[in-house]
Amino acid sequence: MRLCLAKMMIPSPPYKSHLSSSDDLVTTYEATRAGFVALALEKNRRATPYVAEARALQAAVSKARTPADLLTIEGIESGLLTAAGLSDKALVHLSPEDKAKAISDLIEKFLEPAGEKFVEELVFRFLLTRGDALGGSMRNIGGILAQRKLTRAIISTLNIAGRRYRWQHAQTRHWVDMTDDDSEIEHSLRGLSWEHKSEPRTLIFNLTVPLVKNNVDMCLFNLSPKELQDTGYRKAESYIALGELKGGIDPAGADEHWKTARAALDRIREAFSEKNCSPYTFFIGAAIEKRMATEIWDQLERGLLVNAANLNDPKQIASISRWLCML
Repeated sequence: MRLCLAKMMIPSPPYKSHLSSSDDLVTTYEATRAGFVALALEKNRRATPYVAEARALQAAVSKARTPADLLTIEGIESGLLTAAGLSDKALVHLSPEDKAKAISDLIEKFLEPAGEKFVEELVFRFLLTRGDALGGSMRNIGGILAQRKLTRAIISTLNIAGRRYRWQHAQTRHWVDMTDDDSEIEHSLRGLSWEHKSEPRTLIFNLTVPLVKNNVDMCLFNLSPKELQDTGYRKAESYIALGELKGGIDPAGADEHWKTARAALDRIREAFSEKNCSPYTFFIGAAIEKRMATEIWDQLERGLLVNAANLNDPKQIASISRWLCML
């Protein structure tokens, strides 16, 4: 049988370092409230550029006396198209004639009937379209915030251990050496790489795993970034641990998040068992209700899950981050 990273006999299961029962996994009311506040703050932060654009549009058209005058003002075509209800994605597929027709319809059907208030009407419609785009970008904001929080905890663990690391930029996919100032790199980070006992370790977020044929939230490898690139993530024995991270804070969706994660973890175990491999599996969630917690605890006790944590508990996240860095 080919050598493979398998679950080793552990004197004390790692989850026992921060969990004593299923009750420890349950999200408190205070954590839920704080989570909703964090989402609101992030939504306001993301809305700031749109508000600034609306103010710029209002200033640019302020001297127009009639809606028809808007056609003579340079540099506002994109703003007019947005007010007409066209998204940036839609504009790619439209011809110049289509765009001109959309602006003409905006003026004729909505701005002219508004009378003297046509500038306000224009700005309101601009913000309506931008707000729709903002709503789309917020759908996975819980997952984004969760990844940032966990990433910062892992970086902190590496820093206090005096370990150097490299990180992968999410957009360029370039690997960057750590610097003395690592503030806010979690906002643009996709992966981390470090050494443990002189052996390479690389953690990648949101990776489509060839063996599983699905996206996995977190994958820890025993390879360097260069080695990973060369193998294309296809070697089963390269995976040390795979985990699901669910950052949604709404209790109403908690059970559905766990069902999705549980199914994903089952697929992972099945796919790797066919290759005679059994990497560690773990779960981290923001919204964990009582029944969920009982199921998660049962999987921990039976060894299906090796580790789990509530994202809102700093001690639990510090513990599971240390566990990942020590694997």
